[in-house]
Amino acid sequence: MRLENKVAIVTGAATGIGRAIATRFAHEGASVVVDYVGPEGTAADVEKEISSFGGKSVAIGADVSKPDHVQTLIDGAVKAFGKLDIVVNNAGIEKKFAFVDYPFEELQKILAVNLMGPFLVSQAAGRQMIQQGQGGRIINISSVHEDLPMPTNAAYCASKGGLRMLTRTIAVELAKYNITVNNIGPGAVYTPIDADIEAKPELEKALMAEIPLNRWGKPEEIASLAVFLASDEAAYITGSTYFIDGGMLRQSGSY
Repeated sequence: MRLENKVAIVTGAATGIGRAIATRFAHEGASVVVDYVGPEGTAADVEKEISSFGGKSVAIGADVSKPDHVQTLIDGAVKAFGKLDIVVNNAGIEKKFAFVDYPFEELQKILAVNLMGPFLVSQAAGRQMIQQGQGGRIINISSVHEDLPMPTNAAYCASKGGLRMLTRTIAVELAKYNITVNNIGPGAVYTPIDADIEAKPELEKALMAEIPLNRWGKPEEIASLAVFLASDEAAYITGSTYFIDGGMLRQSGSY
């Protein structure tokens, strides 16, 4: 088990990629804090799945865009498991509008969760990791859209482009504390956030034409990469994005 005796927070872990990462981390021996937003019990299914194979987890409701919630999340992890070794900034939202019609309030929401959230969580986690003196891992779930434009999705793309530079900058700052910081950049992954595409066969066909491997990615495949970056095997890796996109970035727009 590659994460034995480690303590990890996974934000937005009630569904999709976050759930897959939280579950896989627990399989690998980590004690996992399952962050969620919504009514109490939102993350109950994840906790039940983790407990079914003897894993350890605790669910904590926290909105990552709010500093007081973030500190509660960090403090809750330490209270539950005694320390903090790994943070995965997975929580994210997306909404599409034509750029000239983009509502300001939607822009604010997306930047608050997708960019401010990782900033705040990484900052609070970094403080805790520095205090512990044992190093740590910060992993951000970014997107191919930190690099690849997507019309009608300007706010989301901007948030992920900002996340790329946040990662590179804090990787340099935190390296002296043996804290590594990396991005995972998924392409088209079969999760609820892509329900609009999944519901329209013509859109899905067009998307698959942009992917050399000609299929959706699976949340579990993202989780496998997250385990590697969180493990001791990745101790000399920091400040980069690792795309997992079926080749999308190499082919997009060629048709």
